Amino acid sequence: MHKIYPKHPGMKLKIFTLIILTSITFFSCTNKKKDKEVPEVVAIEEKFEEFHPEEFKAEANITPRDYSIDTTNSYSRIFFDSSSLVKYLVDNKIDASVGSRMISFYNARNYQFSWFSKDGPTEQARGFWNMHSYLTTYANGKSLIDSVLQKRMDNYVADDDTATRWTSRDPVLLNTELKMTHHYIMFALLNYDKGFVERKELESFIPVRKQHPDSLVSNLLDAENQDKKYYEGVNPSYKKLKEQLVKYVEIQKNGGWPKLSVNAKEFASADTSKQIAILKEHLFITGDLAVNDSTEFFNEELDSAVRKFQVRHGYKPTGKLTDNQIKDLNVPVEKRISQILINLSRTQWLVSEPEGKLITVNIPEFILHVKDGKTKVFDMVVVVGKQGSKTTMFTGNLNTVVFSPYWNVPYSISKKEIAPGIARSGNAYLARQNMEVVGSWGNGIPRVRQKPGGNNSLGRVKFLFPNSYDIYFHDTPSKGLFKNDKRAYSHGCIRLSEPAKMANYLLQSDTSWNAGKIDSAMHLNKEKYVRIKPAVPVLITYYTAWVDDEGLLHFADDIYGHDKDLTAKMFKK
Repeated sequence: MHKIYPKHPGMKLKIFTLIILTSITFFSCTNKKKDKEVPEVVAIEEKFEEFHPEEFKAEANITPRDYSIDTTNSYSRIFFDSSSLVKYLVDNKIDASVGSRMISFYNARNYQFSWFSKDGPTEQARGFWNMHSYLTTYANGKSLIDSVLQKRMDNYVADDDTATRWTSRDPVLLNTELKMTHHYIMFALLNYDKGFVERKELESFIPVRKQHPDSLVSNLLDAENQDKKYYEGVNPSYKKLKEQLVKYVEIQKNGGWPKLSVNAKEFASADTSKQIAILKEHLFITGDLAVNDSTEFFNEELDSAVRKFQVRHGYKPTGKLTDNQIKDLNVPVEKRISQILINLSRTQWLVSEPEGKLITVNIPEFILHVKDGKTKVFDMVVVVGKQGSKTTMFTGNLNTVVFSPYWNVPYSISKKEIAPGIARSGNAYLARQNMEVVGSWGNGIPRVRQKPGGNNSLGRVKFLFPNSYDIYFHDTPSKGLFKNDKRAYSHGCIRLSEPAKMANYLLQSDTSWNAGKIDSAMHLNKEKYVRIKPAVPVLITYYTAWVDDEGLLHFADDIYGHDKDLTAKMFKK
C-alpha cells in the first residue's frame, strides 16, 4: 500500500496566501445558469500554475471543477459561491496542504454543500461528526478540538427541524460547512496516512450527484476500478456487504425471485400448495434453503429455511410466516440492491472497532451486542427511540453505572404531564408518581425528579457514556415491550431487557462486587454511582442492511426514514 496525503512541513503559508489573494480577483458572482447559487468562475487551480513554487508541486493534483453538476442532479441541492472558500482559506490562514485539498474537494462537487442539504445535516455529516467527536473526546485528536464547531454540530445533529435556515444564505451554516470540510481533511491527514484511502476516493465518500443504482453498482464492481480496494482491506463490514452486493446483482441478472400471492392465514391452513413451491424457490435463491426443492409440501427443510429468513429480517424464528413477513419476501431484488448500496455508503463512516470489549447497538435491529475482541459475549433485546424522539447515532465510552437512579423529568414532559397533574391533584399526584419538586423551569413549570423505586421510569439502574445528546442505557418497569419484534418506543434512550446482566458483566473484574451486592444496590432509596475502569466503548449505529459474524445478510425496517431520505438524494428516479 502506498501512502497518501504526504505532509510537507516546509510549505510556506505566505506563498499560499499570495496565490489565494491573487486568485480572488478572478472570481465572479455572475451566473449564466438558471440556478443563481451556481456561479460561473475561473478555476482556482489555474492560479497555481502561474507560480509553480517548489512547495506546491506535491499539492498540484487538484480535481478539475465539474460544471455539469447543478440543482437538477446534485446530492444536496445547496450551492455556494467559490469566493466564499477563498475568503475562508485566507481568513483562517489555511496552509497549502489542507487548502489545496479543500479546493479539489469542492471542485469535484461544483461548490455544492457536502454536509448539509435542504432538509438539514446529511447522513455523511452525522457519520463524520460521530467519528470526529470520538477522536477528540477519547483518542488522540486534540488538534481537531473546536468548541464553536462542537456546539454548532451538536445542535444541528440533535435538531430534526426542517426550517428554511438550511440555505447557503445563512452565513453561520456556510461557515460550518467549510469548517467541517477543513476538519474532514485534517482528520484524513491524521488517520488515513497508512495508505488505504486515495485522495479522489476521499472526495467520493460524500455523494456528489444522483445516479441510477445500476450505474453505482457498475462503478463499484468494475474489475478495472481500483477505488476502495485499499479501503476494503481495513473495513471488514464494507467488504462483507460488498460481497453480498455481488450476490444480489447476480440474482437480479437471473430475473430476481418469484412473488407470493397468498396471505399468512392461507399459508397456515394449507398442507400443500403451489405457493409453497414458490416460497421454496425464493428461499433457495436467497440462500436460506440449502437444496432446490420444487415440491409443494411444507417440510422440515422449509421450516428451517423460514426460521433463517425470519432471523435475517428481525423476527422471532417461529417457522410460521406473518403478513408482514410475506411483504418482506415480496420486496423486489432491485430495492434490496438499493438498500445494500445505501448501507455501503454508511459503513464508510464506521468508527474502527477496538480490540477489547465493545458494546454495539444497531438501532433498526433492536439488539445490543457485547463482544470481547472477536468473541461474542452475549446479545440483549433492547427498546430504542420512537419516531419523533429518535435515538442518535454516536460513539462513546461507558464509564459509569448508577444504581437506584433518580429520573430528572425533562421540561417537555413536566410541561405536558406533570404540571397539569399537580394542578389537578396537588401533592397527591406527586406522591402517586413517587416524585418530588426540586426547582422550577419558569413560567409555572416545576422542575421534578422521580425517586428511586420499582416504578421509576429508568428502572433500577442506568449506564452512562457521556455524550451531547443525553442518551444512555437504562432499566425500565415496562417489560412487556421487549416481547415485540419491532421495538421503537422510548424517548431516545435505550432500554435494556436484562440490566442486571449488564451490570454484572461490567463489574465482573471488580472483586468488591458480586451478584448479591449488585442486586442490593439496585434496591436502595438513593442513587449510588460506580465508575467502570477501564471504560467500555459503545457504538450506536443505524444499518438496515448488514452482514453478521456468521456471514448472514440481514435486512431491517427503515424505522426513522433515513433510507428514504438517502434514496431521494442518491438515486435518479
